[in-house]
Amino acid sequence: MHEKLERRSFIFSLLLVTLAFALLLKPFFTPIFWACAIALIFYPVYRRLLRRFPNWPNLTALLTLLICIVLVVIPVLLVASSFINEGVSVFQKAQSGQIDLSQQIEQVRSAFPGINAFFDRIGIDFDQLKARLLNGLMNAGSFLARNALALGQNTLNFFIMLGLMLYLTFFLIRDGENLVALLIRAMPLGDEREQLLLAKFAEVTRATIKGNLVVAVTQGTLGGLIFWILGLPAPLLWGVVMSLLSLLPAVGAALIWFPAALYLYATGDIVKASVLMLFGVLVISLVDNILRPILVGRDTKLPDYIVLFSTVGGLMMFGISGFAIGPLLAALFMAFWEIFMREFINTSGEAELEP
Repeated sequence: MHEKLERRSFIFSLLLVTLAFALLLKPFFTPIFWACAIALIFYPVYRRLLRRFPNWPNLTALLTLLICIVLVVIPVLLVASSFINEGVSVFQKAQSGQIDLSQQIEQVRSAFPGINAFFDRIGIDFDQLKARLLNGLMNAGSFLARNALALGQNTLNFFIMLGLMLYLTFFLIRDGENLVALLIRAMPLGDEREQLLLAKFAEVTRATIKGNLVVAVTQGTLGGLIFWILGLPAPLLWGVVMSLLSLLPAVGAALIWFPAALYLYATGDIVKASVLMLFGVLVISLVDNILRPILVGRDTKLPDYIVLFSTVGGLMMFGISGFAIGPLLAALFMAFWEIFMREFINTSGEAELEP
Protein backbone atom coordinates (compact mmCIF):
# COMPACT_ATOMS: atom_id res chain seq x y z
CA MET A 1 0.00 0.00 0.00
CA HIS A 2 2.83 2.37 0.96
CA GLU A 3 4.67 1.56 -2.30
CA LYS A 4 1.51 2.26 -4.32
CA LEU A 5 1.09 5.64 -2.59
CA GLU A 6 4.72 6.53 -3.32
CA ARG A 7 4.27 5.59 -6.97
CA ARG A 8 1.15 7.74 -7.35
CA SER A 9 2.80 10.64 -5.54
CA PHE A 10 5.79 10.41 -7.88
CA ILE A 11 3.55 10.36 -10.99
CA PHE A 12 1.63 13.39 -9.69
CA SER A 13 4.89 15.25 -8.97
CA LEU A 14 6.20 14.30 -12.42
CA LEU A 15 3.09 15.74 -14.09
CA LEU A 16 3.28 18.87 -11.96
CA VAL A 17 6.96 19.50 -12.77
CA THR A 18 6.33 18.77 -16.46
CA LEU A 19 3.45 21.27 -16.52
CA ALA A 20 5.60 23.89 -14.77
CA PHE A 21 8.42 23.31 -17.25
CA ALA A 22 5.97 23.60 -20.19
CA LEU A 23 4.72 26.94 -18.81
CA LEU A 24 8.36 28.03 -18.43
CA LEU A 25 8.96 27.32 -22.12
CA LYS A 26 5.66 28.87 -23.29
CA PRO A 27 7.26 32.22 -24.35
CA PHE A 28 9.61 30.25 -26.59
CA PHE A 29 6.93 28.10 -28.25
CA THR A 30 7.39 29.65 -31.73
CA PRO A 31 11.20 29.33 -31.94
CA ILE A 32 11.03 25.78 -30.49
CA PHE A 33 8.39 24.71 -33.02
CA TRP A 34 10.28 26.17 -35.97
CA ALA A 35 13.55 24.67 -34.75
CA CYS A 36 11.87 21.23 -34.76
CA ALA A 37 10.35 21.86 -38.19
CA ILE A 38 13.59 23.09 -39.77
CA ALA A 39 15.53 20.20 -38.23
CA LEU A 40 13.04 17.71 -39.71
CA ILE A 41 13.23 19.32 -43.16
CA PHE A 42 17.03 19.57 -43.28
CA TYR A 43 17.80 16.30 -41.48
CA PRO A 44 18.14 14.36 -44.80
CA VAL A 45 20.79 16.91 -45.85
CA TYR A 46 22.66 16.25 -42.60
CA ARG A 47 22.50 12.47 -43.12
CA ARG A 48 23.84 12.82 -46.65
CA LEU A 49 26.73 14.99 -45.47
CA LEU A 50 27.42 12.69 -42.51
CA ARG A 51 27.87 9.74 -44.85
CA ARG A 52 30.67 11.64 -46.55
CA PHE A 53 32.22 12.94 -43.29
CA PRO A 54 31.31 10.30 -40.65
CA ASN A 55 33.90 11.48 -38.12
CA TRP A 56 32.76 15.12 -38.01
CA PRO A 57 29.14 15.22 -36.74
CA ASN A 58 29.49 18.70 -35.19
CA LEU A 59 30.96 20.23 -38.33
CA THR A 60 28.39 18.46 -40.51
CA ALA A 61 25.50 19.73 -38.36
CA LEU A 62 26.96 23.25 -38.49
CA LEU A 63 27.30 23.07 -42.28
CA THR A 64 23.67 21.90 -42.54
CA LEU A 65 22.61 24.85 -40.36
CA LEU A 66 24.58 27.27 -42.57
CA ILE A 67 22.82 25.86 -45.66
CA CYS A 68 19.48 26.47 -43.90
CA ILE A 69 20.48 30.06 -43.05
CA VAL A 70 21.55 30.83 -46.63
CA LEU A 71 18.56 29.15 -48.31
CA VAL A 72 15.79 30.10 -45.87
CA VAL A 73 16.59 32.56 -43.09
CA ILE A 74 18.41 35.31 -45.03
CA PRO A 75 15.93 35.39 -47.97
CA VAL A 76 12.96 35.51 -45.56
CA LEU A 77 14.51 38.40 -43.61
CA LEU A 78 15.25 40.35 -46.79
CA VAL A 79 11.77 39.84 -48.24
CA ALA A 80 10.11 40.67 -44.89
CA SER A 81 12.13 43.88 -44.60
CA SER A 82 11.24 44.99 -48.14
CA PHE A 83 7.58 44.04 -47.59
CA ILE A 84 7.36 46.16 -44.42
CA ASN A 85 9.02 49.14 -46.12
CA GLU A 86 6.68 49.01 -49.14
CA GLY A 87 3.62 48.45 -46.95
CA VAL A 88 4.41 51.43 -44.73
CA SER A 89 5.07 53.57 -47.83
CA VAL A 90 1.68 52.66 -49.37
CA PHE A 91 -0.08 53.32 -46.04
CA GLN A 92 1.55 56.76 -45.73
CA LYS A 93 0.50 57.64 -49.30
CA ALA A 94 -3.08 56.58 -48.52
CA GLN A 95 -3.03 58.70 -45.36
CA SER A 96 -1.69 61.77 -47.19
CA GLY A 97 -4.23 61.42 -50.02
CA GLN A 98 -1.73 60.51 -52.75
CA ILE A 99 -3.66 57.24 -53.08
CA ASP A 100 -7.45 57.69 -52.94
CA LEU A 101 -8.85 54.24 -52.21
CA SER A 102 -12.43 55.51 -52.05
CA GLN A 103 -12.22 57.00 -55.54
CA GLN A 104 -10.73 53.78 -56.92
CA ILE A 105 -13.60 51.72 -55.48
CA GLU A 106 -16.11 54.15 -56.96
CA GLN A 107 -14.43 53.74 -60.36
CA VAL A 108 -15.01 50.00 -60.17
CA ARG A 109 -18.59 50.58 -59.05
CA SER A 110 -19.40 52.92 -61.94
CA ALA A 111 -17.70 50.64 -64.47
CA PHE A 112 -19.74 47.62 -63.33
CA PRO A 113 -23.30 48.83 -62.61
CA GLY A 114 -24.38 45.26 -61.96
CA ILE A 115 -22.42 45.29 -58.71
CA ASN A 116 -25.12 47.38 -56.97
CA ALA A 117 -27.90 45.06 -58.15
CA PHE A 118 -25.90 41.99 -57.08
CA PHE A 119 -25.32 43.29 -53.56
CA ASP A 120 -28.91 44.50 -53.25
CA ARG A 121 -30.12 41.03 -54.26
CA ILE A 122 -28.11 39.37 -51.48
CA GLY A 123 -29.08 42.04 -48.94
CA ILE A 124 -25.74 43.86 -48.56
CA ASP A 125 -25.39 47.65 -48.53
CA PHE A 126 -22.51 48.43 -50.92
CA ASP A 127 -21.71 51.78 -49.28
CA GLN A 128 -21.50 50.14 -45.88
CA LEU A 129 -19.33 47.37 -47.33
CA LYS A 130 -17.04 49.97 -48.93
CA ALA A 131 -16.69 51.81 -45.61
CA ARG A 132 -15.78 48.59 -43.82
CA LEU A 133 -13.31 47.63 -46.54
CA LEU A 134 -11.58 51.03 -46.43
CA ASN A 135 -11.54 50.94 -42.63
CA GLY A 136 -10.06 47.42 -42.71
CA LEU A 137 -7.36 48.42 -45.21
CA MET A 138 -6.41 51.49 -43.17
CA ASN A 139 -6.34 49.42 -39.97
CA ALA A 140 -4.11 46.86 -41.70
CA GLY A 141 -1.77 49.62 -42.85
CA SER A 142 -1.75 51.18 -39.39
CA PHE A 143 -1.07 47.76 -37.84
CA LEU A 144 1.83 47.22 -40.25
CA ALA A 145 3.28 50.66 -39.49
CA ARG A 146 2.97 50.15 -35.72
CA ASN A 147 4.55 46.72 -35.90
CA ALA A 148 7.35 48.02 -38.11
CA LEU A 149 8.09 50.58 -35.38
CA ALA A 150 7.77 47.93 -32.67
CA LEU A 151 10.04 45.59 -34.62
CA GLY A 152 12.63 48.33 -34.83
CA GLN A 153 12.37 48.94 -31.08
CA ASN A 154 12.47 45.20 -30.30
CA THR A 155 15.20 44.24 -32.74
CA LEU A 156 17.27 42.77 -29.92
CA ASN A 157 14.37 40.55 -28.78
CA PHE A 158 13.74 39.39 -32.37
CA PHE A 159 17.35 38.38 -32.92
CA ILE A 160 17.50 36.66 -29.53
CA MET A 161 14.51 34.51 -30.56
CA LEU A 162 16.11 33.88 -33.96
CA GLY A 163 19.39 32.95 -32.30
CA LEU A 164 17.64 30.57 -29.89
CA MET A 165 15.84 28.91 -32.81
CA LEU A 166 19.08 28.40 -34.77
CA TYR A 167 20.94 27.25 -31.64
CA LEU A 168 18.28 24.63 -30.88
CA THR A 169 18.13 23.61 -34.55
CA PHE A 170 21.83 22.73 -34.48
CA PHE A 171 21.35 20.27 -31.60
CA LEU A 172 18.14 18.83 -33.02
CA ILE A 173 19.91 18.14 -36.32
CA ARG A 174 22.96 16.61 -34.64
CA ASP A 175 21.21 14.63 -31.89
CA GLY A 176 17.87 13.99 -33.59
CA GLU A 177 18.06 10.19 -33.59
CA ASN A 178 19.08 10.01 -29.92
CA LEU A 179 16.32 12.42 -28.89
CA VAL A 180 13.69 10.41 -30.78
CA ALA A 181 14.91 7.17 -29.14
CA LEU A 182 14.78 8.86 -25.71
CA LEU A 183 11.25 10.14 -26.41
CA ILE A 184 10.09 6.65 -27.42
CA ARG A 185 11.51 5.22 -24.17
CA ALA A 186 9.83 7.93 -22.06
CA MET A 187 6.36 7.92 -23.61
CA PRO A 188 4.03 5.29 -22.09
CA LEU A 189 2.05 4.60 -25.28
CA GLY A 190 3.84 1.48 -26.55
CA ASP A 191 6.90 1.62 -28.80
CA GLU A 192 5.06 0.68 -31.99
CA ARG A 193 2.41 3.36 -31.52
CA GLU A 194 5.01 5.96 -30.59
CA GLN A 195 7.07 5.21 -33.69
CA LEU A 196 3.95 5.49 -35.83
CA LEU A 197 2.95 8.82 -34.27
CA LEU A 198 6.45 10.30 -34.49
CA ALA A 199 6.74 9.15 -38.10
CA LYS A 200 3.37 10.81 -38.81
CA PHE A 201 4.56 13.99 -37.07
CA ALA A 202 7.71 14.10 -39.22
CA GLU A 203 5.84 13.25 -42.43
CA VAL A 204 3.11 15.84 -41.97
CA THR A 205 5.51 18.57 -40.82
CA ARG A 206 7.74 18.09 -43.87
CA ALA A 207 4.82 17.85 -46.30
CA THR A 208 2.87 20.78 -44.87
CA ILE A 209 5.75 23.22 -44.53
CA LYS A 210 7.55 22.32 -47.74
CA GLY A 211 4.33 21.95 -49.73
CA ASN A 212 2.58 25.07 -48.50
CA LEU A 213 5.73 27.17 -48.72
CA VAL A 214 6.50 25.98 -52.25
CA VAL A 215 2.94 26.81 -53.35
CA ALA A 216 2.92 30.16 -51.51
CA VAL A 217 6.33 31.29 -52.76
CA THR A 218 5.52 30.18 -56.31
CA GLN A 219 2.16 31.97 -56.39
CA GLY A 220 3.54 35.09 -54.70
CA THR A 221 6.52 35.23 -57.06
CA LEU A 222 4.32 34.79 -60.13
CA GLY A 223 1.82 37.36 -58.83
CA GLY A 224 4.51 39.91 -57.98
CA LEU A 225 6.19 39.30 -61.35
CA ILE A 226 3.02 39.93 -63.38
CA PHE A 227 2.29 43.07 -61.31
CA TRP A 228 5.83 44.30 -62.08
CA ILE A 229 5.57 43.46 -65.79
CA LEU A 230 2.23 45.31 -66.05
CA GLY A 231 3.64 48.31 -64.20
CA LEU A 232 1.26 48.04 -61.23
CA PRO A 233 2.31 49.77 -57.98
CA ALA A 234 4.15 47.97 -55.13
CA PRO A 235 4.64 44.59 -56.86
CA LEU A 236 6.80 43.24 -54.01
CA LEU A 237 4.19 44.20 -51.42
CA TRP A 238 1.35 42.50 -53.31
CA GLY A 239 3.55 39.52 -54.15
CA VAL A 240 4.23 38.92 -50.46
CA VAL A 241 0.53 39.43 -49.61
CA MET A 242 -0.38 36.86 -52.29
CA SER A 243 2.18 34.46 -50.78
CA LEU A 244 0.61 34.84 -47.34
CA LEU A 245 -2.93 34.44 -48.70
CA SER A 246 -1.81 31.38 -50.66
CA LEU A 247 -1.44 29.59 -47.34
CA LEU A 248 -5.25 29.41 -47.41
CA PRO A 249 -6.27 26.56 -49.76
CA ALA A 250 -8.95 27.26 -52.39
CA VAL A 251 -9.03 31.06 -51.94
CA GLY A 252 -5.48 32.33 -51.78
CA ALA A 253 -3.90 34.77 -54.19
CA ALA A 254 -7.13 35.43 -56.13
CA LEU A 255 -8.14 37.81 -53.31
CA ILE A 256 -5.50 40.19 -54.71
CA TRP A 257 -5.14 39.65 -58.45
CA PHE A 258 -8.89 39.39 -59.19
CA PRO A 259 -9.83 42.81 -57.66
CA ALA A 260 -6.74 44.28 -59.33
CA ALA A 261 -7.94 42.99 -62.72
CA LEU A 262 -11.43 44.42 -62.07
CA TYR A 263 -9.89 47.80 -61.24
CA LEU A 264 -7.90 47.78 -64.48
CA TYR A 265 -11.09 47.00 -66.41
CA ALA A 266 -12.85 49.84 -64.59
CA THR A 267 -10.13 52.34 -65.51
CA GLY A 268 -10.29 51.31 -69.16
CA ASP A 269 -6.96 49.45 -69.28
CA ILE A 270 -8.49 46.46 -71.07
CA VAL A 271 -5.21 44.90 -72.28
CA LYS A 272 -3.52 44.86 -68.86
CA ALA A 273 -6.73 43.70 -67.20
CA SER A 274 -7.15 40.82 -69.65
CA VAL A 275 -3.51 39.79 -69.30
CA LEU A 276 -3.76 39.81 -65.49
CA MET A 277 -7.07 37.91 -65.51
CA LEU A 278 -5.79 35.23 -67.91
CA PHE A 279 -2.47 34.91 -66.06
CA GLY A 280 -4.30 34.62 -62.73
CA VAL A 281 -6.70 31.93 -63.93
CA LEU A 282 -4.35 29.92 -66.15
CA VAL A 283 -1.07 30.23 -64.26
CA ILE A 284 -1.38 31.41 -60.62
CA SER A 285 -4.52 29.38 -59.81
CA LEU A 286 -3.22 26.38 -61.73
CA VAL A 287 -0.17 26.29 -59.44
CA ASP A 288 -2.48 25.91 -56.43
CA ASN A 289 -4.69 23.29 -58.11
CA ILE A 290 -1.76 21.17 -59.28
CA LEU A 291 1.00 21.55 -56.68
CA ARG A 292 -0.97 21.69 -53.40
CA PRO A 293 -2.67 18.26 -53.74
CA ILE A 294 0.65 16.74 -54.84
CA LEU A 295 2.85 18.32 -52.15
CA VAL A 296 0.43 18.60 -49.22
CA GLY A 297 -2.65 16.40 -49.56
CA ARG A 298 -0.90 13.32 -50.93
CA ASP A 299 1.95 13.26 -48.40
CA THR A 300 -0.20 14.11 -45.39
CA LYS A 301 -2.91 11.68 -46.57
CA LEU A 302 -5.50 14.24 -45.45
CA PRO A 303 -8.62 15.10 -47.47
CA ASP A 304 -8.60 18.57 -49.04
CA TYR A 305 -11.43 19.81 -46.81
CA ILE A 306 -9.55 18.72 -43.66
CA VAL A 307 -6.45 20.54 -44.91
CA LEU A 308 -8.53 23.69 -45.52
CA PHE A 309 -10.32 23.75 -42.14
CA SER A 310 -7.23 22.76 -40.14
CA THR A 311 -5.12 25.42 -41.91
CA VAL A 312 -7.66 28.20 -41.31
CA GLY A 313 -8.18 27.06 -37.71
CA GLY A 314 -4.43 26.89 -37.14
CA LEU A 315 -3.93 30.41 -38.50
CA MET A 316 -6.69 31.75 -36.25
CA MET A 317 -5.33 30.03 -33.16
CA PHE A 318 -1.55 30.16 -33.60
CA GLY A 319 -0.96 33.03 -36.04
CA ILE A 320 1.32 32.54 -39.03
CA SER A 321 2.79 29.32 -37.58
CA GLY A 322 -0.72 27.83 -37.67
CA PHE A 323 -0.48 26.95 -41.36
CA ALA A 324 1.83 24.12 -40.26
CA ILE A 325 0.48 23.42 -36.76
CA GLY A 326 -3.17 23.10 -37.87
CA PRO A 327 -2.71 20.25 -40.40
CA LEU A 328 -0.21 18.64 -38.02
CA LEU A 329 -2.81 18.47 -35.23
CA ALA A 330 -5.40 17.18 -37.71
CA ALA A 331 -3.05 14.42 -38.87
CA LEU A 332 -2.20 13.40 -35.30
CA PHE A 333 -5.92 13.40 -34.43
CA MET A 334 -6.63 11.03 -37.31
CA ALA A 335 -3.59 8.88 -36.47
CA PHE A 336 -4.71 8.46 -32.85
CA TRP A 337 -8.22 7.45 -33.93
CA GLU A 338 -6.80 5.08 -36.53
CA ILE A 339 -4.73 3.34 -33.82
CA PHE A 340 -7.74 3.24 -31.49
CA MET A 341 -10.02 1.69 -34.12
CA ARG A 342 -7.39 -0.85 -35.14
CA GLU A 343 -6.41 -1.97 -31.65
CA PHE A 344 -9.43 -1.38 -29.41
CA ILE A 345 -12.47 -1.90 -31.62
CA ASN A 346 -13.44 -5.49 -32.41
CA THR A 347 -14.97 -6.67 -35.68
CA SER A 348 -18.49 -6.21 -34.33
CA GLY A 349 -17.79 -2.54 -33.67
CA GLU A 350 -17.71 -2.79 -29.86
CA ALA A 351 -14.96 -1.23 -27.80
CA GLU A 352 -12.56 -3.61 -26.04
CA LEU A 353 -11.17 -1.34 -23.31
CA GLU A 354 -9.49 -2.92 -20.33
CA PRO A 355 -10.73 -1.77 -16.92
